[in-house]
Amino acid sequence: MSMNFDLNDLLAFRAVAELGSFRKAAESIHLSQPAFSRRIDKLEQALGARLLERTTRRVNLTSVGRDFNSQLRQILNALDTTLLGIRGVAATRMGEVTVACVPSAVNYFLSHVITLYHQRYPKIRIKIIDESANDVLVAVARGDADFGLNFVGSQESDVEFEPLLEESYVAACHRKHPLAGKKQVSWAELSKYDYITAGKGSGNRFLLDQALAGVPDRPQSMYETQHGTTMIGLVEAGLGVAVVPAMAMPQADHPLLVSIPLVDPVVRRKMGLIRRRNAMLTPAAQQLYDLCLTVQVNSGQQKSVKASQPKPEASP
Repeated sequence: MSMNFDLNDLLAFRAVAELGSFRKAAESIHLSQPAFSRRIDKLEQALGARLLERTTRRVNLTSVGRDFNSQLRQILNALDTTLLGIRGVAATRMGEVTVACVPSAVNYFLSHVITLYHQRYPKIRIKIIDESANDVLVAVARGDADFGLNFVGSQESDVEFEPLLEESYVAACHRKHPLAGKKQVSWAELSKYDYITAGKGSGNRFLLDQALAGVPDRPQSMYETQHGTTMIGLVEAGLGVAVVPAMAMPQADHPLLVSIPLVDPVVRRKMGLIRRRNAMLTPAAQQLYDLCLTVQVNSGQQKSVKASQPKPEASP
């Protein structure tokens, strides 16, 4: 049986099914609206069925269109997965993945993952939404991002949280700071020095405030910023000490910064990958998601959550 349509016609249908608008769908695949409409008409004629109900405000799928769209999504994803797995083809495969991520995880974790991903799929564009923990959660929940990297979301009913690692908060000091040579430092000791903190809208600030609610002599801020990178910059300038997640700190050989474990109490956060519950990732997004799960984070203050679980005993 001969079908008079091609892959471009199928991709046009997928675009309008997702966006609900001929104009937006045509723009997304760089076609004029008349040319886009001809592709949809061609597909409907070839199938002998109406796939779309057109109104002045919106385009809706017919019952046939909904069934066809569900099957087509699986077929196109399977095709994309196959192409990504073929050496040579993967290097030329194009597309886009959007990741929402708290800023503290970008510099020394996500950047490393993306470097590895780009080596495999150099033509796939990656958009990073680096926002606060709450904004990352919202971006994933409403579909603005394919998935996210966050320490918030494990309690949300519409979000799946895949534990990635557990990390401690550490004191960030300049190498010339009096605390720089200590093996560990208490919160009470930290309170004796100029303290740099995140603003009250920060997810890290909220977590720390809860953990330290009953701690006497907790540090009082001299400087307050909205972003962790700014806090690190002030530490590098010698203006004080800051408390940041271990993931936000560079390696031990950094020329200006040193990371010191905090005790009394030790405060931890659990980082994980978040995605909409029951939502299917595109093959390109799934590849990046899986890569995040396999990359090890090198820090004495971090440990893989999965690795920390007890391993089954070996058979005798």
